[in-house]
Amino acid sequence: MNLFEPKPPANSAKVEEIRAWLANRLMLTEQAVVMVSELRCTEPGCPPLETVIAIMNGPGQRRQFKVHKSVSDISATDLEALDIGGV
Repeated sequence: MNLFEPKPPANSAKVEEIRAWLANRLMLTEQAVVMVSELRCTEPGCPPLETVIAIMNGPGQRRQFKVHKSVSDISATDLEALDIGGV
């Protein structure tokens, strides 16, 4: 695996879909930040791409999750399986 090889850009429409789904499920305010990043995974046994989701909903209210799939492969079922609790 070449860590410096450019990866294809994430599907921006899919990223927005993920953000909207989480904002709706968690009833986030407009000030909340939901970041969705697709990263290369270099750990043994890890798929080549993983998606990291960070939710910041105010001071001290930061949560981070990993989905071992590329952004384009994430489904609503994957998001429902996250233990997101209250943010």
